[in-house]
Parts: sequence; structure tokens; C-alpha cells
Amino acid sequence: MNALTNLFTPDCIALDNPATSRADAFAAAGELFCKKVDIDAASVVGFLNAREDLGSTALGAGVAIPHGRVKGLKQPCAAFIKLKNPIEFAAPDGEPVSILIFLLVPEKATQQHLEILSSIAQLLSDTDTRQFLSSASDPVKVCELLQQWDATK
Repeated sequence: MNALTNLFTPDCIALDNPATSRADAFAAAGELFCKKVDIDAASVVGFLNAREDLGSTALGAGVAIPHGRVKGLKQPCAAFIKLKNPIEFAAPDGEPVSILIFLLVPEKATQQHLEILSSIAQLLSDTDTRQFLSSASDPVKVCELLQQWDATK
């Protein structure tokens, strides 16, 4: 079992999302989280923007991990969005982003939050995994990959 096993469900995977800006992508994530954990979508966008204002969560190579701390949230939760077309995201390599893994954690999250972010960063650093996620057309397959991904492979 990895740090991501319980974070993803097929209903929080959106493929070929039509977002054309960071604001659109954050709004789409807000809608996914709203359905999953009953948090107001606008609040989710606010948490994500607050973190993004500190610096871009883009890693380079077309991927980003927008995340935020949420008061009252009991457990970490995540969503995966693959965009139909890449968007500007202030990535360190200057490349636009098309794969986003969103993470919300409880306000007091500490070590668990860091472990999850580390696992997501490792997953997105793997070229084969990024290729699979870029071409994926089945949310269930994406969910299975995210739940079962092993950093030791």
C-alpha cells in the first residue's frame, strides 16, 4: 500500500477537461471535491489559489500538484485532471501543464501531507507514468495506476 492508495476514486478523475486557464482548472477541481467531500467549490478554489500565490505548484514536464490546507477537513483527498489542451502554469521549465493532481489536506496535516506530496511528485517524475497519464482515456485505469503506483519499481 502506498500513500496514494486511499486518495483516488474514479469519480475524482477528469480526462480531457476543457479548461483553458488555471482559474478554469481550479474551478473544475472545486466541482470534483464538492461532490466527493461536500466542500463548497468556491472555497476549494480559494484554498488552491492561496497556496498558488506563494509560488507555482508546477513541477515541469507538463505536470502540477496544486494543493491546499482545509480547515475542518478530516482526511486528505485528491483529484486528477488531464486537460484537453495544456495551459500556462508558471512552470520552472516554462512548459505548459496538462496533468494536474490536486490535493486537499486537513489544516493540521503534517508528515502525512508531506509523504503524499512526495509520492505524487515521484509518480509524476516517472516518464512512463506521465506518458500513460497523458494518453489515458479510462478514469478507472487512471485510478488503478494512482492507487497501485509503486516508487520502488
